[in-house]
Amino acid sequence: MIISTTEKEFFKKKNFINYNGELYDLSSPRVMGILNVTPDSFYDGGRYHHFKSAINRAEKMIAEGADIIDVGACSTRPGAEMPDATEELNRLFPVVEAIKKSFPDVVLSVDTFRAKVASELVEKFGCLMINDISAGSLDNDMFSTIARLKVPYILMHMQGTPQNMQNNPVYKNVTKQVIYELSRHLDNLYSMGVNDVIIDPGFGFGKTIDHNYELFNHLDAFRFFEMPLMVGVSRKSMIYKYFGTTPEDSLNGTTVLNTLALQSGANILRVHDVKPAVEAIAIFNKLKQFAQ
Repeated sequence: MIISTTEKEFFKKKNFINYNGELYDLSSPRVMGILNVTPDSFYDGGRYHHFKSAINRAEKMIAEGADIIDVGACSTRPGAEMPDATEELNRLFPVVEAIKKSFPDVVLSVDTFRAKVASELVEKFGCLMINDISAGSLDNDMFSTIARLKVPYILMHMQGTPQNMQNNPVYKNVTKQVIYELSRHLDNLYSMGVNDVIIDPGFGFGKTIDHNYELFNHLDAFRFFEMPLMVGVSRKSMIYKYFGTTPEDSLNGTTVLNTLALQSGANILRVHDVKPAVEAIAIFNKLKQFAQ
């Protein structure tokens, strides 16, 4: 949905991003469907590693109501081995190309922490959203690359690296420290002229189960940024380890947390299961009609 520049209240809340030269409305929450083209992701690793299965998966998520497809080719589960940039690009190129061609109206995001990967994909295929788990900390060229490419950027908090982030993460106050770190990175981005930023608290990235729930309980604090907020808790360990189960058993917990995230101001839900998230948003929006 394209919005007019006369909607002053909308602009005050900054519930929008500039995507491919047009303002993309986030005032009503959106669903980002996860497409992992990796052999080793924590939940769906290997399921969509091959081209045909990946495209079929994208088509299914879009049919179920996904507004954004987030394609990742480098697993970031704790302890995962990292492919080099060449392998990451080889995995991404055919999938991004096919989605761009077959579904030109869908917003396409690429989950990468490498500036080279972001640069080559945007230069080849045009506007993409870049979803960086490291907030630029794993590649010093990422911020300057985003500034040059002029594409939306998802700024996520992570303590440590995917290889060590779950080795006894420590915070004095997890919410304050996450906000501080994101604020510091956001200042750097602003100084480079980057304004289309989405904030992600980084659930599961360098945080214990208790850290995750404490942070989640203070999602309202992220209104401080006056920026769009993305929440990604889909089938994560904060759910299945809490119950002593598996990612496969974590859809109900995911939906509960997604609904609570909407109440706390989430603009984007990043999920493996699109239909339940779409339904949660629909019910949330219906209830809002009677809350005014």
